[in-house]
Amino acid sequence: MKPHRLTLTNSLVISYKLDSFIDQIHDPLPASREELEMYHDPRYLTTLERRTKAASNVPILSDSTTTTTTNNNNNIVTTSPTTSNNPTSTSLTGGGSGIRRGHQLNTLSAGGGFDLYEQEIFTDDCPVFGGMDDFFKQYAGASLAGARSLTQGQSDIAINWSGGLHHAKKAEPSGFCYINDIVLAILELLRYHPRVLYIDIDIHHGDGVEQAFYHSNRVYTVSLHKYNGQFFPGTGKFSDAGSGHGKYFCTNIPLSDGIDDGAYLSLFRQVIDGVITSFQPTSIVLQCGADSLGNDKLGAFNLSIAAHGECVRFVKAFDLPLLVLGGGGYTIHNVARCWTYETAVLVGAELPNALPSGPYLCYFQPDYVLHPQLVTKHTTNENSPAMLRNMVANVLTRLRYLQGAPSVSGEILPPNLKAWLESEAYKSEETRKEREEGDENSAKDRRAVDRHFPRNEFFASERDNKGEAGGGSTAAAAAAGGGGGLGSGGLDEDADGMARLRGVGGRARGGARRGAGRKPRGRGRGTGRGGLTSSSAAGNNNDEGNESDKSNSANPNANATTTGTTAMGTTNPPLRRGRGRGRGRGRGRVATNVSSSGESNAMSE
Repeated sequence: MKPHRLTLTNSLVISYKLDSFIDQIHDPLPASREELEMYHDPRYLTTLERRTKAASNVPILSDSTTTTTTNNNNNIVTTSPTTSNNPTSTSLTGGGSGIRRGHQLNTLSAGGGFDLYEQEIFTDDCPVFGGMDDFFKQYAGASLAGARSLTQGQSDIAINWSGGLHHAKKAEPSGFCYINDIVLAILELLRYHPRVLYIDIDIHHGDGVEQAFYHSNRVYTVSLHKYNGQFFPGTGKFSDAGSGHGKYFCTNIPLSDGIDDGAYLSLFRQVIDGVITSFQPTSIVLQCGADSLGNDKLGAFNLSIAAHGECVRFVKAFDLPLLVLGGGGYTIHNVARCWTYETAVLVGAELPNALPSGPYLCYFQPDYVLHPQLVTKHTTNENSPAMLRNMVANVLTRLRYLQGAPSVSGEILPPNLKAWLESEAYKSEETRKEREEGDENSAKDRRAVDRHFPRNEFFASERDNKGEAGGGSTAAAAAAGGGGGLGSGGLDEDADGMARLRGVGGRARGGARRGAGRKPRGRGRGTGRGGLTSSSAAGNNNDEGNESDKSNSANPNANATTTGTTAMGTTNPPLRRGRGRGRGRGRGRVATNVSSSGESNAMSE
């Protein structure tokens, strides 16, 4: 993980003139505290900053001295000589300050020293060194800048060889990784892309990224790594396939020592092609750890630089937004060769095997070629073809459980804030005009549908709808149509100008809005339609009753006069009210009226 490997990589890229194929080369800003807190715990970030500041204030000491100094925070920093094989010793490098390898840094605070949390997270794999805070902010900011260039459409492929530190957890460092720039970049991509595919070809399992998205169905993680239960980090079994919503959205390919180019490429192509077909990602993040190459100090695979680059070529062929990151790699001259070749693959350039002249050419002796023969001690491939075929078949079977790519709800973001604001202002103005026009139209429509809205000069109050006395339209209707809706009686004006009902029958319900001349129908029980019309006054004839009904319909006032004459003449027995069909709505039973002459007439009520 020496930063010098990045210097060698940049030197080879410039010597091959690959920078002329790259559209944009950025010097990104360091990641801010707010950006780091998108994933990492604030307490952990505070601890990193404090320990970095303490380490930067420690001077370089000799083996024979013991010195006590006080820094700006009034914390006592004590260093003492120890043996070089002390397992608790911490090496500090960088920034021109620190202590020599083999010395232990004990930093005591006023409260008696660091708490147990800080003592557990900083181990031999994750030492504290001067300038550490600036280092992880720089490579995290580069990965975030690459993700933003993809989401904003500025580039199709973004490369950050300083990133790819996939072991860092939310609140602790792990495996030389302090800040997980991959998780931060994926979170940035998820703001615009519904699905992101993460591919890890480092020899170590990408446990930090898998842990961050283990319960998510928007990120599919694939890791091809060595696994025997003891190799760092000790995770990545094939049975680890996600949990909750992220069930079957995680694929681990555990491999044994000595896998060669043919077996690795065949496995990689089948797995990645199946995952992309089923998951349908909208962007890809590819971690290209070079410790899976042959002859690596910590690795155990037999991959060549060409095979490692062929994995990058295969992923690029899907023509999706691609973020390419670095990772592990501990034989620095082979790491520089590998990442230079993969840069050429990404930009579509062909490179000669002979290395060009450059300031660091001496690091690539004795052959000075881009693709050397990588000799490793693990010459036997311990991965049987049957085991690899069975693993591919199980992965493809799991992909059937995805049942199609998951979808998320989203909103279209405005590409230009100024244009968006102008568009919103225009829409608001149009909405206001439409609302004003709608108010005028609704007022016109309300005259036709609202019973309380005055339609003409005869409609004056709400009482007119109920046919109550005193309403303007009631009096008008009575004058015009003879008081329809008030039985067979009519309306009289008394001395006080109040309208009174007159007639023999009781008052029927129903308003004056019923048409004049229409035969009213009362709704009350036991109340008739008016007085009984005698058939003897006009002759004892069965047809005279019907003629009386017709005259009532033609002129209700004439009916009232006839009723009065009958009442002064021969007294008839009371007419028995028929029950009718319902509450006064039917014509009822046929009543028999016996006249004074003994003849019976059938009269309908």
